Amino acid sequence: MSNPNEDHCHEQDEEIFVVTDAEGNEHEMVMVYTFESEDQAYAVLLDRNDPDSDGVIFRIEEDGDDAFLVSIEDDEEWERIVAVYNELTKEEMDDRI
Repeated sequence: MSNPNEDHCHEQDEEIFVVTDAEGNEHEMVMVYTFESEDQAYAVLLDRNDPDSDGVIFRIEEDGDDAFLVSIEDDEEWERIVAVYNELTKEEMDDRI
């Protein structure tokens, strides 16, 4: 008989991305949210081993059937995307109240 306190499906449903930070440390990340802005897709990833850490936003670029997560290097794009993401999450929180 299985233990009802164990979540067997959670690990299997996660798609893990290994992201290397500026210091060369590798982090296992899980995509938790995607959104679009100005005809461009973005993904929010959280550290799989530290879910309380801040999320990281990447631009999703496609090449044929392949998709790639790309760091946002442009400060103007970064500020715009963070503002869009904050507004989207604020709206979701307002809808829950």
